[in-house]
Amino acid sequence: MKTNLFISTSRVEEQAERAGRLPGRRTAQVTGMEPLDRQVWRMTIRDPYLAAHAPAGAFINLYSADRMTMMPRPFGISRVLAGEQIEIIFAVVGQGTNEFSLLQPGMAVDLLGPLGHGFDLEKPADYLLVGGGLGVPPLIRAAQCLQGRSGVSTTALLGYRDHRFADAIMGSLTDRLESIDNASGDVITLLDRVSGDIDTERTIILTCGPLPMMRAVAAWARKTGLPAQCCMESRMGCGYGTCVACVVDTVDGRLKVCKDGPVFAADRLIWDAEGSKEMPR
Repeated sequence: MKTNLFISTSRVEEQAERAGRLPGRRTAQVTGMEPLDRQVWRMTIRDPYLAAHAPAGAFINLYSADRMTMMPRPFGISRVLAGEQIEIIFAVVGQGTNEFSLLQPGMAVDLLGPLGHGFDLEKPADYLLVGGGLGVPPLIRAAQCLQGRSGVSTTALLGYRDHRFADAIMGSLTDRLESIDNASGDVITLLDRVSGDIDTERTIILTCGPLPMMRAVAAWARKTGLPAQCCMESRMGCGYGTCVACVVDTVDGRLKVCKDGPVFAADRLIWDAEGSKEMPR
């Protein structure tokens, strides 16, 4: 591991607070790392600011210890935990994510966040949390934020390739959980299964996952007359709106997933246009 080039979380927070700004890139401590599935990992990081200011749907950037790797990797926040910690769940798909999977408790990692705009959870409603694969973690955070709120119920509908690695976590946070693997169907199968229980006057869909899945969920929501919020996944360079690498087509023009999103109302997205590509995990 490299010698950290950036100052500690506490000092960054103090300096940002004095300047009336959000904290910038800083060094935090890894507190946990464990496998959830083949090549799927759960990492916990101690960062007091993130723990206090992590909206559902927001993400963080993690920076490689390799000085030749300039671009950070974006990760959705899945939970806030005791001891001023946050949790992320990610898959190893390349060099950057493999490096992060090798971190151990006590090691340091440079991060930036929280970034982006999250889900709108203000309304008392019946929330349908529809997720696929590594799109599930931001929905876990949404379920955590909604848990115990008056006038709110939560149903999670989760689709997996095979192993249902997030069911135990999501099941502890929601009122109802239905999951499926590729051999049995997909999240549209689950939506059709629960459609008879839906109150169309109260239900809001929150969804995150592969782009084809969210396109199908948005079409199902439109057909059913339900509002839907989509947490988009996209390849990113900077993660905060400078590089313009993560644009998506909307009725309001081309917007940046990292800065204007990653959560967009489904009816504002132009699904037939060539838009964002799925972000590497």
